[in-house]
Amino acid sequence: MPNHTSVNEFLLLGITDSQELEHYLFVVFLIIYILILIGNGAILLIVISEPQLHSPMYFFLGNLSCLDICYSTVTLPKMLDDFLSIHKTISFVGCITQLHFFHFLGSTEAILLGVMAFDRFVAICNPLRYMLLMKHQVCLCLAAVTWITGFFHALLHSVMTSHLTFCVSNHIHHFFCDIKPLLDLACGNTELNQWMLKTVTGTIAMSTFFFILLSYFYIISFLLFKSRSCSMLQKALSTCASHFIVVIFFYVPTTVTYIRPSSGSSMDQDQIVAIIYCVVTPVLNPLIYTLRNKDVKRTLRKAIRKKLWPEHL
Repeated sequence: MPNHTSVNEFLLLGITDSQELEHYLFVVFLIIYILILIGNGAILLIVISEPQLHSPMYFFLGNLSCLDICYSTVTLPKMLDDFLSIHKTISFVGCITQLHFFHFLGSTEAILLGVMAFDRFVAICNPLRYMLLMKHQVCLCLAAVTWITGFFHALLHSVMTSHLTFCVSNHIHHFFCDIKPLLDLACGNTELNQWMLKTVTGTIAMSTFFFILLSYFYIISFLLFKSRSCSMLQKALSTCASHFIVVIFFYVPTTVTYIRPSSGSSMDQDQIVAIIYCVVTPVLNPLIYTLRNKDVKRTLRKAIRKKLWPEHL
């Protein structure tokens, strides 16, 4: 990848200038990162090791947990290191690499949430054809397309950003390398980059968001008008409501950050919004998507008992 720039490294200014506050933030974000690793790691291990959970829904949940671990690892370790460092620098190659994997994993998760909504739609509205429509080969293809699409979407941005010329400043007003802060530092024409950010990223985010809304609408309509089971309706509404919380926490900040015009945004606001989808969403996903699930909780309790009291099993 050619480096057409006079800048060899960037300085990440982070979320605060106060060294005393940085030490407190280090502890807070370290605890959150550990919770993300433990929560999503436990879900991933359970889904892989427990044969009863080898179904399409848990296959996609395992993908989500893997994504959340990788997604948070792209930004949080560097942020934690910067809290304790005087020189918060990152090399040009490291910056572009971080940008690529951040958008790769982020866009993959956006598409995966849409796939998971489709899976729930088929399971509830077409239960008799569910295992035929969502057989193992289909799930593998959907997951592969999701990851590949996310990778090439990120590759488009990282290649285009790497060819920009940075000659004014190397101070990034953010806690990680993202497209918008880098475009603010570029001294060349960035209209194509801005257009791609709004059009390509905006299309992925908004299309999957509306697809999820449509899936939930059909699920609720089906249960209201075609199903006479109040318990099933209550359970589905509870599930859709909890899933919708994750959707709101992920898609709304993304839309605010990448589709809103640069002139109407501030870096401080963008950093706060970024924390929501970089930190809050990965730690909420295990709680909302899986740890509220009876099968997962039963399997988790069984695994804990097996570890603590193996002789009684």
